[in-house]
Amino acid sequence: MVTLNRIYTRTGDAGLTRLATGEPVSKASLRVETYGAVDETNACLGMVRLHTRDNPPLDDILARIQNDLFDLGADLSTPEQHGKPAWEPLRIIESQVDRLEREIDLLNGELSPLTSFVLPGGTPAAAALHVGRTVCRRAERLCVALMGVDGEIVSPAALKYLNRLSDLLFVAARYANDKGAGDVLWTPGGTRDVG
Repeated sequence: MVTLNRIYTRTGDAGLTRLATGEPVSKASLRVETYGAVDETNACLGMVRLHTRDNPPLDDILARIQNDLFDLGADLSTPEQHGKPAWEPLRIIESQVDRLEREIDLLNGELSPLTSFVLPGGTPAAAALHVGRTVCRRAERLCVALMGVDGEIVSPAALKYLNRLSDLLFVAARYANDKGAGDVLWTPGGTRDVG
């Protein structure tokens, strides 16, 4: 259980923050940037859900994902350490990735086939889902970069989760666009002759 009685601590005034392990790090560190992008993805989904309250299948999926994203933030803010940790860190697990795959299949099964790339837009929910998708892709790229840093360990399930989530958000945007009927499609070169 997390208790937050005091919101400001002044410890960040010098540009530092603490990981869940208690280790002080720069707020500009790649690990902090990575879980910050996960937090930003979650905030995007909060905005999406303003438009999906009357769409129970989609809103229920997004509510579960928002909780998962806090799990993912906890995972990324708790780097693996040598030796036995004082507590069992919360990690993303394969069943969370598997659930995303099932939800992608569920939503995608109701969509009209794609005939072109989709431009971000359509309904307010779809447009907001596309914003969330692009922020999620940034979190994924940062996670890959973090994995490439010598000595930094990121669980493979965390990266898989971000990859599947961005796919789900794309499918969810199409679902929110009248199950694909309201998609705004890219017309290659279609604006070249427009004055």
